[in-house]
Amino acid sequence: MEQFVIKGGKPLYGTVRVQGAKNSALPILAATLLVEGIHEIRDVPHLSDTDVMSQILQALGVKMRWDGNNVKLETSSIKTARIPEFLMRQMRSSIFLMGPLLSRLQEVIISRPGGCAIGARPIDLHLKGLSLLGAEIEEGDGFIRCSASRLTGAEVRLDLPSVGATENIMMAAVRAEGETVIKNAAREPEISDLERFLNLMGADVHGAGTDTIVIRGVQRLTPVSYEVIPDRIVAGTLAAAAVMTGGEVLLTHVIREHMQSTLNLLERAGATLKHEGDVLWVKGTSRLRGVGEVVTEPYPGFPTDMQPQVMALLSVTDGQSVISERVFDGRFKHVHELARMGADLVPRAHSVEIRGVPRLTGATVQATDLRAGAALVIAGLAAHGTTRVLGLNHIDRGYERLDRTLLQLGGQIQRWTGKIASC
Repeated sequence: MEQFVIKGGKPLYGTVRVQGAKNSALPILAATLLVEGIHEIRDVPHLSDTDVMSQILQALGVKMRWDGNNVKLETSSIKTARIPEFLMRQMRSSIFLMGPLLSRLQEVIISRPGGCAIGARPIDLHLKGLSLLGAEIEEGDGFIRCSASRLTGAEVRLDLPSVGATENIMMAAVRAEGETVIKNAAREPEISDLERFLNLMGADVHGAGTDTIVIRGVQRLTPVSYEVIPDRIVAGTLAAAAVMTGGEVLLTHVIREHMQSTLNLLERAGATLKHEGDVLWVKGTSRLRGVGEVVTEPYPGFPTDMQPQVMALLSVTDGQSVISERVFDGRFKHVHELARMGADLVPRAHSVEIRGVPRLTGATVQATDLRAGAALVIAGLAAHGTTRVLGLNHIDRGYERLDRTLLQLGGQIQRWTGKIASC
């Protein structure tokens, strides 16, 4: 069984470049299906999620060639509109392919997607949006089929500002007849990145970053070369690790505006931050402070994807904090694992009270999802003694070679396969 073995208590120091954003790369890779030709997408992180997306695209008929973190895609010969079930079950983000395939081939056949177990994540909003554009939805035994001889612009009001549904509807609408208006759209930076990519191809999309997005259908798109934005959650995770260990780290390839709520919280906890251009300097302190209440909300609020990492950090502050989770209903599974390391956490219905302790102690813990795994890693870096983090398959979904990144910053972490005798 693969696991990280971490010898904690050493501050992180050094400089590291932040990887490209997984949550931008996946929908942009899917969007290349909208038009025939050769696309080049740059700064795509090597992750298990991007690997699964690559396998799906190749199963559909896309030819791909990787050069480091850049990938060329030849999308002229799409052979099927059916996404293999065993691949869909590995990654929830495969749902992004519905909009592009429906636009390109007039149909798409999927099974219900898999992904992290962090609470209810229904795809009903995706299906509702596509049906308003003219798609017919057929649900059978284990599959969902969407078909449309043509797509027509419509007003789509989302019940919740779902990132995935917003992006899927955007991609389906770029070649629909007429105008589509998405109301109560999600506002995340990754949606703005998708808008830039689509417009570079020749689409007419405006309003990303606000709660109303307008898409005017066009007849022709062209393949392009594009670089995805930096990953704000990876940057936030590394910043939290630097602060929690009392270290000092330079993060390059950062867009500060995308992570403002995270940085505000780190400053409230006692961190010192400076930035210039795409460089962020982060310094921790030996006396971190509790921050009162933290509430996860859709962007630009505090991101749910940083909640577990911040919980780990706040567990070693002076004073108390409370984290309330308002995005996903199953995102507190890391509470019990952090408690194994000595964190004093009191779970409520939709919140956790955090009573700061002087330090954590190494233990064997299990990553239950992607961000919970990241939280346990940074907790291990700050803890006294040795921590073993199991469930690396979750962490590999969103962090490119996390152990190598932390080693670059002086962290004592190794990736082991099989039985561990000692560290």
